[in-house]
Amino acid sequence: MLKDPVKTKDEIVQWIRDYFAANGPTCSAIVGISGGKDSSVTAALLKEALGKDRVIGVMMPNGIQSDISDSQEIVDLLGIQSVTVNIKAGFDGMFGAINEALAAEQPGGITKLSRDSEINLPPRLRMSTLYAIGQACPNGGRVANTCNRSEDYIGYSTKFGDAAGDFSPLSNLLVHEVIQIGEVLGIPERLTKKAPSDGLSGMTDEDKIGFTYAVLDHYILTGECEDEATKAKIDRMHRLNLHKLQLMPAYKPAE
Repeated sequence: MLKDPVKTKDEIVQWIRDYFAANGPTCSAIVGISGGKDSSVTAALLKEALGKDRVIGVMMPNGIQSDISDSQEIVDLLGIQSVTVNIKAGFDGMFGAINEALAAEQPGGITKLSRDSEINLPPRLRMSTLYAIGQACPNGGRVANTCNRSEDYIGYSTKFGDAAGDFSPLSNLLVHEVIQIGEVLGIPERLTKKAPSDGLSGMTDEDKIGFTYAVLDHYILTGECEDEATKAKIDRMHRLNLHKLQLMPAYKPAE
């Protein structure tokens, strides 16, 4: 637990101000709004740091999103600017075009996208949407990454999707710490403690990864995990997904 969540909140707000002072003093902050704790807390921090007129929340349902009212609630609560972009046409078009090409050419024996490829396509389309809106801003835009330390530790994010962004206010906060910051910011508990899901697999994140964030946070902080199988799974996910947090390797010619 954060010893002083108010102090941590204030430090993050100042960090955001410093980032924009150095990387776009008049730029807007662009943040995808899912209605969950991470995007809600990020949006609230951005509002406090920059003012509501420099924050644009983007809601991006893929067809019908049953909980989009939660996204609208946080936008209304914060009073920030917002836009809704339904990505279904783009998703259907891209998914269909790739599968059609794969079926015809079968490169490497691939005939269609895997289920994981299908699930990871919407986050990448959403990130493209955020950057397109940011680039369209009169004074430029900077895209906020909303991932937290717990998700990053096990790589539970989409590379070049929700794992991307220009700056990351929450990446050093565990899930329970993000919830604490949300409480300080006055975000409704039903949003900060809402069970996260990818919106496509039909499962919550915790069901999908096979353990709770409470177990994961405890392990990250202490190295302790009562169940050996869970510990092994966390270690394996961490090891296999480290590439998502590292800079792209680049060949350097010998001098």
